[in-house]
Amino acid sequence: MTTSPENTLPTPLRCLTGSLIAGIMSIAMYTMTSKIATTFATKPMIQKTNMAINIATAVRTLVVGSTALGAAVCAIISIGLIGLAIQVAFSKQRSNADL
Repeated sequence: MTTSPENTLPTPLRCLTGSLIAGIMSIAMYTMTSKIATTFATKPMIQKTNMAINIATAVRTLVVGSTALGAAVCAIISIGLIGLAIQVAFSKQRSNADL
Protein backbone atom coordinates (compact mmCIF):
# COMPACT_ATOMS: atom_id res chain seq x y z
CA MET A 1 0.00 0.00 0.00
CA THR A 2 1.44 3.36 -0.97
CA THR A 3 0.72 6.57 0.87
CA SER A 4 0.15 9.89 -0.80
CA PRO A 5 2.56 12.78 -0.13
CA GLU A 6 -0.19 14.64 1.74
CA ASN A 7 -0.35 11.92 4.41
CA THR A 8 3.37 11.50 5.11
CA LEU A 9 5.04 13.37 7.94
CA PRO A 10 8.26 15.31 7.38
CA THR A 11 11.39 13.67 8.67
CA PRO A 12 13.74 15.47 11.05
CA LEU A 13 16.47 15.31 8.41
CA ARG A 14 14.31 17.10 5.86
CA CYS A 15 13.38 19.73 8.45
CA LEU A 16 17.01 20.32 9.39
CA THR A 17 18.03 20.49 5.72
CA GLY A 18 15.39 23.12 5.07
CA SER A 19 16.47 24.97 8.20
CA LEU A 20 20.07 24.98 7.00
CA ILE A 21 19.05 26.37 3.61
CA ALA A 22 16.90 29.07 5.21
CA GLY A 23 19.69 29.95 7.64
CA ILE A 24 22.20 30.33 4.81
CA MET A 25 19.74 32.54 2.94
CA SER A 26 19.21 34.62 6.07
CA ILE A 27 22.94 35.14 6.56
CA ALA A 28 23.33 36.07 2.89
CA MET A 29 20.45 38.56 3.09
CA TYR A 30 21.87 40.08 6.28
CA THR A 31 25.27 40.50 4.65
CA MET A 32 23.64 42.08 1.61
CA THR A 33 21.63 44.41 3.86
CA SER A 34 24.71 45.61 5.71
CA LYS A 35 26.65 46.16 2.49
CA ILE A 36 23.76 48.11 0.92
CA ALA A 37 23.34 50.24 4.05
CA THR A 38 27.08 50.95 4.15
CA THR A 39 27.09 51.91 0.49
CA PHE A 40 24.14 54.25 0.95
CA ALA A 41 25.73 55.81 4.04
CA THR A 42 29.06 56.53 2.35
CA LYS A 43 27.67 58.02 -0.87
CA PRO A 44 26.02 61.40 -0.45
CA MET A 45 22.94 62.42 -2.39
CA ILE A 46 23.72 65.05 -5.02
CA GLN A 47 20.17 66.19 -5.78
CA LYS A 48 19.45 69.90 -5.51
CA THR A 49 15.72 69.93 -4.93
CA ASN A 50 14.06 69.01 -1.69
CA MET A 51 11.56 66.68 -3.41
CA ALA A 52 14.34 64.70 -5.11
CA ILE A 53 16.11 64.27 -1.78
CA ASN A 54 12.89 63.05 -0.16
CA ILE A 55 12.26 60.54 -2.95
CA ALA A 56 15.87 59.28 -2.84
CA THR A 57 15.64 58.88 0.93
CA ALA A 58 12.39 56.94 0.60
CA VAL A 59 13.86 54.64 -2.04
CA ARG A 60 16.97 53.99 0.06
CA THR A 61 14.80 53.22 3.08
CA LEU A 62 12.65 50.83 1.04
CA VAL A 63 15.66 48.98 -0.33
CA VAL A 64 17.34 48.52 3.05
CA GLY A 65 14.03 47.69 4.75
CA SER A 66 13.03 45.07 2.20
CA THR A 67 16.36 43.26 2.41
CA ALA A 68 16.24 43.38 6.22
CA LEU A 69 12.70 41.98 6.12
CA GLY A 70 13.86 39.14 3.86
CA ALA A 71 16.68 38.32 6.27
CA ALA A 72 14.31 38.31 9.24
CA VAL A 73 11.74 36.10 7.49
CA CYS A 74 14.39 33.56 6.50
CA ALA A 75 15.75 33.52 10.08
CA ILE A 76 12.27 32.95 11.53
CA ILE A 77 11.64 30.14 9.04
CA SER A 78 14.95 28.54 10.00
CA ILE A 79 14.09 28.64 13.70
CA GLY A 80 10.62 27.26 13.00
CA LEU A 81 12.00 24.36 11.01
CA ILE A 82 14.39 23.49 13.84
CA GLY A 83 11.40 23.42 16.19
CA LEU A 84 9.48 21.23 13.76
CA ALA A 85 12.43 18.82 13.56
CA ILE A 86 12.46 18.53 17.35
CA GLN A 87 8.70 17.99 17.44
CA VAL A 88 8.79 15.34 14.71
CA ALA A 89 11.73 13.56 16.34
CA PHE A 90 9.90 13.17 19.63
CA SER A 91 6.39 12.53 18.34
CA LYS A 92 4.97 9.09 17.85
CA GLN A 93 4.31 7.95 14.32
CA ARG A 94 0.68 7.74 13.35
CA SER A 95 -0.59 4.27 12.63
CA ASN A 96 -2.33 3.42 9.40
CA ALA A 97 -5.58 2.94 11.32
CA ASP A 98 -5.72 6.68 12.09
CA LEU A 99 -5.64 7.55 8.41
